[in-house]
Amino acid sequence: MVKEDNLNFNSNANYQFEHFFELSPDLLCIAGFDGYFKRINPAVSKLLGYTNEELFSKPINEFVYHEDQDVTAMARKEISKSNPLLNFENRYVTKNGEIVWLSWTSMPVDKDKLVFAIAKNVTHKKTLEEERNLLLANLTKINTDLKQLTYTTSHDLRSPVNNLLSVFSLLDVSKINDEETLEFIAVLKSASESLKKNLNDYVDVLNQKESLHVQIEELDFNESLNEVLQSLNSLIQGSKVTINVDFSEIEKIQFNKAYLKSIFLNLITNSIKYAKPDSSAIISIHTQKTNGVNQLIISDNGLGFDMEKVKDKIFGLHQKFHNHIDSKGIGLYLVYNHITSLGGHIAVESKINEGAKFIISFKE
Repeated sequence: MVKEDNLNFNSNANYQFEHFFELSPDLLCIAGFDGYFKRINPAVSKLLGYTNEELFSKPINEFVYHEDQDVTAMARKEISKSNPLLNFENRYVTKNGEIVWLSWTSMPVDKDKLVFAIAKNVTHKKTLEEERNLLLANLTKINTDLKQLTYTTSHDLRSPVNNLLSVFSLLDVSKINDEETLEFIAVLKSASESLKKNLNDYVDVLNQKESLHVQIEELDFNESLNEVLQSLNSLIQGSKVTINVDFSEIEKIQFNKAYLKSIFLNLITNSIKYAKPDSSAIISIHTQKTNGVNQLIISDNGLGFDMEKVKDKIFGLHQKFHNHIDSKGIGLYLVYNHITSLGGHIAVESKINEGAKFIISFKE
């Protein structure tokens, strides 16, 4: 009775093994040290498109893509030296000429001169990797081109700005008696000096990014904002905007100086640019601490956004949401990158004709 039970068990185990071998979606192979298939499951012939007879009749390497044949032959030699092969990837050519990628795990059995192997079809993964690498290469080229354009632009703009400043140094204002003219000259000189400083700062920031290091220092919110407001003096006066400022809760922050000034500059000019035509623009700038996080809040009473339509695009490059002649779709993109590159976060709350609020959370 015991012998009969063992016989039944062995018979059932063999059936289960055969069933597993035949139904497995992975490619299961038994190959000889001579380089020929000895047994394969249906998944092999299904993927490669050859009949079993065709696959058994030729050396395995003949089904391998020609560029991978040498490395595959070397790997097979290692197996014959009792070295298992783990996660080995190579390409095969199907009967209809399609190239497929397979990832192999192979174990040798020396006494039988056989290799037991399992392969997975990783063609889809390889395709995604190739697309990703192509995308990264394109992005790298675009990034390099943008850097070169920025360097060139900054360099080329500094020459006329320097020439303009030299004119102011040669100008004898003592001969000018009109107070309004003197005021305009002072504004133009201040704006030119601010432009030169900003151009130099942008080049410094690019150099810092090139070295993978952005300078972080303790900054006074009031000082940084006042520098920006001074450079925007004519715009602010001409637009009759009201700016309310309160940095009493948080007066200083660890951040990059050029980035902070750029954030103020872009968000303030956007608020002025997109003010409602029938009412005076009001901009509120203040700091607060929320759940231990330092935050800068900049809000206005302008045209606002339809957040349902723009929420996924608002910080994208060249995304424009109003038909303003000066709109380039770059400002919010820069603001977002300044903040997130230093570990921060920015959120937006807005409704059409009810203004916009930008909530900047700095890295703890």
